[in-house]
Amino acid sequence: MATLSVFTFPDPEEAERALAALHAMEREHQLRLNDAATVSWPRSELAPRTRQSANLAALGALDGAFWGMLFGIIFAAPFLGAAAGAAVGALAGRFADFGIDDAVIADARDRIEPGTSALFVIAEDGAAADLMHVLAAAGLLPEVAQSAIPEHGRRELWRVFGR
Repeated sequence: MATLSVFTFPDPEEAERALAALHAMEREHQLRLNDAATVSWPRSELAPRTRQSANLAALGALDGAFWGMLFGIIFAAPFLGAAAGAAVGALAGRFADFGIDDAVIADARDRIEPGTSALFVIAEDGAAADLMHVLAAAGLLPEVAQSAIPEHGRRELWRVFGR
């Protein structure tokens, strides 16, 4: 089983610092991430900036389409209106097929706003606690929401979006 963890920070730069701390632990073979992406929303910007973790590309990370769809549901859905509601609903349903809890997506939508950032991480089950310890050791204390991804969901996720 895998877990999708969403760490939100009260500063637009902290998610990148958090990802750097996690990559440092990966290089020391103390942690293994499946994939990660960051969202940064400076107060001066009208929309958030997203970035998939480039360091994970060689490890068979998910295709960027996964993150694009997820971020589209989180950030674009509230502004699309009724005309696109059915399509967004279908996409949200697809994430449920992978075992990703709608509540985690809704929580991210509520907490990521101008002046904040977030780190999205997919890691094997059990690593979520390790992630929090690494971030705390780096002086970062994010809010966290997690969704367990059952084995059948993980297989389907990598079948559809894996590289």
